[in-house]
Order: sequence, then C-alpha cells, then structure tokens
Amino acid sequence: MAGLGPILLLASLALAGCDSAPDGLARVHAHGELRVATVNEPTCYYLGAHGPQGFEYRLAHAFADSLGVQLVIIPVRERDTLRDMLAEGRVDIVAAELTADESWKRAGLATASYRDIQQLVVQRRGMAAVHNIAGLNGARIVARQDSPQLELLRGLRGSGATYLNWTELPREQADPLDWVNTGDADYAIIDRSEFAFARHLYPDVSIAFTLPDPRPVQWLVRRSALDLRDAANRFFANWRAAGMLQHLASDADAEAGDFQYQEARRFQDDIARRLPELRALFTQAAGSQSLDWRLLAAVGYQESRWDDHAVSADGAAGIMMLTASTAKAMGVADRGNTAQNIIGGAAYLAQMLQMIPARIGEPDRTWLALAAYNVGFGHLEDARILAQTQGKDPDSWTDVSQVLPWLAQERWYSQARRGYARGWEPVRFVEQVRGYLAVLEWYGDGHPSGQAPAALEPTPAATAPLATARFEKAR
Repeated sequence: MAGLGPILLLASLALAGCDSAPDGLARVHAHGELRVATVNEPTCYYLGAHGPQGFEYRLAHAFADSLGVQLVIIPVRERDTLRDMLAEGRVDIVAAELTADESWKRAGLATASYRDIQQLVVQRRGMAAVHNIAGLNGARIVARQDSPQLELLRGLRGSGATYLNWTELPREQADPLDWVNTGDADYAIIDRSEFAFARHLYPDVSIAFTLPDPRPVQWLVRRSALDLRDAANRFFANWRAAGMLQHLASDADAEAGDFQYQEARRFQDDIARRLPELRALFTQAAGSQSLDWRLLAAVGYQESRWDDHAVSADGAAGIMMLTASTAKAMGVADRGNTAQNIIGGAAYLAQMLQMIPARIGEPDRTWLALAAYNVGFGHLEDARILAQTQGKDPDSWTDVSQVLPWLAQERWYSQARRGYARGWEPVRFVEQVRGYLAVLEWYGDGHPSGQAPAALEPTPAATAPLATARFEKAR
C-alpha cells in the first residue's frame, strides 16, 4: 500500500488543479482517504512500541473513522512545510497543535479550538524561583522561531512588559529546554503538553510558573474546503459533549508517563552508562518474539534497573527478574546468563500478549499483557471479570487498572478464583514501564536530545495495530 504513495499524491495534485474535480468532503470521500499532515513530535505523532501514537494522530484517526475513510498521515519536520502543503492543496488537514495566527490563516481555514494548552515558564532546578512576568525582567529567555511561544512573548511585550528580551532558536538548533538545562538561558516558554514528555529528558529543568492564558489549538483545512472544516467542528463538538476530548487528553498525559525527579535522573544516567552494552541483546531477543526492543528494555529497567545481578526477595533474578519456574517454562537454562535472561523475559512477555484475547486492540493489549507479566495472567483475568461485574469494560486497561487494587481487599479477593493479589503493584508496574518506554522511544532512535527522527518511512497498516492508517513522507 505504501508504494502507491507517489501515484496517489500525483492524482491528488491533478484533482486539485481541475475546476470540475470534487473538493472538500466530496474529495475526501471520492479518494476514500483523509490526508493529514503533522509534525513528528511526541505531542502530535510518533511511532511507539505498539504503533503510531500522539494526541493529533489519535484525534485525526477518530475523525477519519467518523467520515468512513482511511487516514493517511504525512509527517514533516518543519511547520513551514505544513503551510506550503496546505496552501498547495496537497493535504486536506494540518494537525500539529497549532494556534492559527495570520500566517496560518493565509494558508488555510482554521477550525474551532478543540483544546487549550497551558503555557509554562521553566527554569533550572536550584535557581531562585520566580512567580510572575515581572520576575523575568533582565532574564535570558529562549523560544523557538515560528512558535506560539514567540507570539506570546511579543504579545506580552506589546501589553506593557517592554523589559522582556529573548533569543529566537531555529528549530535545527538545540531544544529551548537544553539551553536552560546547560545554563545558556535562564528561562524558556513551553507548552505543558510538550514539557510532560521533555521533563524525562531534562530532569534538572522544573516549572517556575504557569502563564495565565492557555493557548487554543486548532486544525487548518484547505481554504476551499468549507464543508470539511464544518464537519471537523461538528466532530469536535460531539466529542467534547461525550467527554472523549478529555479522555483523549488523559491518554496523552499517560503516554508521557509518570515523573519522579530522582528516578528520571537515574534513568538518564543508566541510558548513557548501561544501555549501549545491552541494546543488542534487547534487540535480538525482542526480534525473536516480534516485540519492540524498547518495550522489552523498559520492562527490564522496571524489573531490575538493568542490573544483571539483581535478585528479589522471592527469588526472581536477572535483568528480567525471572523466577526459577518461569525460566524453566521459557527454556532458560541459566538465569544468571544475561542474554538467556533477556531471551526468557521476551518469551514470557510474548506469551502474555498471545494470551490476551485477540479482539483487544492496542494499546490496551500491551498494557494488559504487562500487568499479566507482573501479577500473573490468572490474577489479571480475575480483575477483568471483576471489572465486568462492576459494569466496566474488561478489555480496557483504564477500567481494569481501577479494579486491580481491589484484589488486595477481602471483600473482593474472596470472590476471585485465584484469591488475594497485591493488585496495586501491576498498576504501578504498567505506569512505570510506560514512562520508561516514552523516553526510550526517543533515546532508542539515536536522538538523546529528545528531538524526533528526521522523517519516518511509510508505515503500512499491517505494522500499525493501533489503527488502520497509511503513512507517507512529505514531498
């Protein structure tokens, strides 16, 4: 399917240049696809361990589903490229957590706002705290060129804070948080959603204060596609009324992972110190079971902090913390051998994934399998049955995670087939693994600065279990 990309693109351009060709919703339905351009960033779109992720990706996929068409994602690096693609009619929608200023409105039509994102002023830990705009007088501030934060600073200066001065950073230079982290800047202005991911990469950067006015974010559609814009607005209104936008935002927060300063600091050090010698072992073991090596590495870190000599109180040992019985079942002769230990952990995780009902899609499938890896498949099944008896969805990790801790209460475990379980532990386990995975999904691609890869290769739907979608490079 990915090989059809150039043909489809040429067809789209030909249609865009023909007065009699369908436009707006008619064009989308005629092609059977919704072409959405976005940026390869954790807040918008990226390839995670179990397929494409990111707030904008999930929202665009839901909108395409509502239209009954296939989603085609085109990731790019530069927002200027997004403007050009939209203005030239090469895509239907640009979805990249944008606030539609005049330059964007010249390129396309802005939808209604579907989300408000708080703006943070961040500083390096240990600096004297500031609490308001006046505290930035004389400070070294950085913001990215062509960013909403830069427009915000200009607006503050125009509103009376004439003392504000800042440095504009081209996107190909270091991240603004890196400037703060290294002491080259005192403060940076950043979206809260972006900081949720970046704090794992820069644990020595903390929030100074939150600016009073969050920024609204919108999609941009082709200027001639009035009915497509109206359809998007109706979709946003319906999803907001149903609570789905809030649910999606909560999922995005969960993707960023829980954050604890000391743990993040240690993880960053271990990535530099321990991961290089282990990565090949994780990659080989994961590949043998059709797993993502980053997911396997995240499990290993949660289990042992990548310590191949680790031993737990109940006798589990090695990087993947295999018990003697699990090691035997997985064909591991020597748990003390690092390579064998990781291979055994990969086999056990793959077994848990296979035992999860096939109807359950990603990412719930992976989160449920991780819980089973930690607490045992039987206890997970008890929790799923309990969830169902309480009117919850037994196929939803969100719902199952709410009842898993109940297995430690006699009222509930007395009714469970396998009895008592420390049900809070698998919930915490999954939360921690998700946090480590979110970091490894960037570090693991050779981007320790937290910057996204240059471009992603087209990804066929078969390798993207999270959704039926196609992906193309920008041209």
